[in-house]
Amino acid sequence: MLKQRVITALLLMAVLLPALFASAPWPFMALTLVMIGAAGWEWSRLNHAPGVAALAFGALVVAGAGVAWWLGWVGHSPAGLWWLAMLVWVLGGAWVLRRGVAAWPTVPRGLRLVAGLLLLWLAWLAIAEARLRGLNFLLSTFCLVWAADIAAYFGGRAFGRRKLAPAISPGKSWAGVYSGMIGVLLVAALWMAFDQRGLADGPSLYTLLWQRSGPLGLVIGCLFLSALSVVGDLFESLVKRAVGAKDSSALLPGHGGVLDRIDALLPVCPLALALVCA
Repeated sequence: MLKQRVITALLLMAVLLPALFASAPWPFMALTLVMIGAAGWEWSRLNHAPGVAALAFGALVVAGAGVAWWLGWVGHSPAGLWWLAMLVWVLGGAWVLRRGVAAWPTVPRGLRLVAGLLLLWLAWLAIAEARLRGLNFLLSTFCLVWAADIAAYFGGRAFGRRKLAPAISPGKSWAGVYSGMIGVLLVAALWMAFDQRGLADGPSLYTLLWQRSGPLGLVIGCLFLSALSVVGDLFESLVKRAVGAKDSSALLPGHGGVLDRIDALLPVCPLALALVCA
């Protein structure tokens, strides 16, 4: 399993890094378009629409994102879109998680598919716009999610006794959540110190939060985004548990599916833009 995970990770890096560091943003945007289409295929299968229907849904996600790209929305998206994403994730996420695993299949399938289409479309548009703002902004947003996840893992293993949502994700604990938040704040402080050296291609997420709202706004923004990364993770876990699936698919051997890798990014990327574009 470890060998498989390493091989898959190396292959992904061989594809992702050249696109990420290309002088133009379009290779990365095109690659993420393919990935979000794969995530759409997984979402459809997890919501009782497999086979041809899942392929069609994945194609619909790609088409929706592609149309937004063609219309020039990337880099010029209405700020209201990001506030719509915040409304959906904060209120909708709380509603879904509060109702629990058993209630998810009772939501009409059409509504679940529309919700998935909207969330995946918003996530791709936010990721593409983040890349257009510069690698520093994009990577600082991604690293917020990764820092929260890594710190939560180690903090949860060391101190996790009180479970966060045992019916959804038994491994998560409140200590992990708090550890993840501390990890994010440490990364923000280190990243801003790097920003001050003027070596990046633009301001990071953390610098923009500081410039717009001061130190208190930076702390609140980081804590909020860290919390929403947990919501994204729990939301995908709930959907998988509702159908008895361990992974969203087997597209990435050793790592599960695309949704397994981007679940926490789905809320964080659009909500990061909401905080800096307000």
